[in-house]
Amino acid sequence: MSYQQILFEVSERIATITLNRPDKLNAWTAQMDQEVRAAIGAAEADPGVRVIILTGAGRGFCAGADMSLLQGIASEGQLPDHTIQTPREYSYFTSLSKPVIAAINGHAVGLGLIIALYCDLRFASSEAKFGTAFARRGLIAEYGLAWILPKLAGQAHALDLLFSARVIGAEEAVKMGLANRVIPAESFLAEVRAYALALVNNVSPRSTRVIKRQVYSAMSQTLAEATAAAQEEMIDSLRSEDFKEGVAHFIEKRAPTFTGD
Repeated sequence: MSYQQILFEVSERIATITLNRPDKLNAWTAQMDQEVRAAIGAAEADPGVRVIILTGAGRGFCAGADMSLLQGIASEGQLPDHTIQTPREYSYFTSLSKPVIAAINGHAVGLGLIIALYCDLRFASSEAKFGTAFARRGLIAEYGLAWILPKLAGQAHALDLLFSARVIGAEEAVKMGLANRVIPAESFLAEVRAYALALVNNVSPRSTRVIKRQVYSAMSQTLAEATAAAQEEMIDSLRSEDFKEGVAHFIEKRAPTFTGD
């Protein structure tokens, strides 16, 4: 596929998807949506990819939906066909078998925040900003935000951010649980990539695949159900090639060569 609004590259078993409308702070469009989906699909299907990084070009991660679209809806009072979405519109990130890291280099606002929250990990540049925006546009908590935001930040913080639509910095985002860590802007992408490379080189892709599925499944399971599922997964893991390699490389004091099997 030819990409016009994103950049997509694979290097060292890391797929990097860069939202590429820097003059618009990477505001989300229908075309960008299609291109991100295609790139995500390509990365998921590629056995040579073990980690996916999603970031933005320029000063923004994603400043939300393109305002020209919202202005058109407001003036015409009618939803265009492509804005009618399914409930899993962006939660599909959680169903991917590979870790997805949001490298939040700048503003992650509105839809941009939602997309970041559905990634598995969120690393924030010291210049990153977070906000919901919806209440200031006469809108509501879209695309499952009312579900994911309290799970990450807690109900009180979620309601604060949703009601006020205030913009917070990276340090406050980490304190709330919205981001894993703050990284200085000057070394941001290098440090995010170093983390991704550590996953690529040091851990079993089979383990990360199963662990990711366990964590998201457990969000709707009882403790008994999650424990029973883990017991079954442990039996399967003890039979896996990656388990054998995990023991062998430790005993032989060498770097691992996990295959994902």
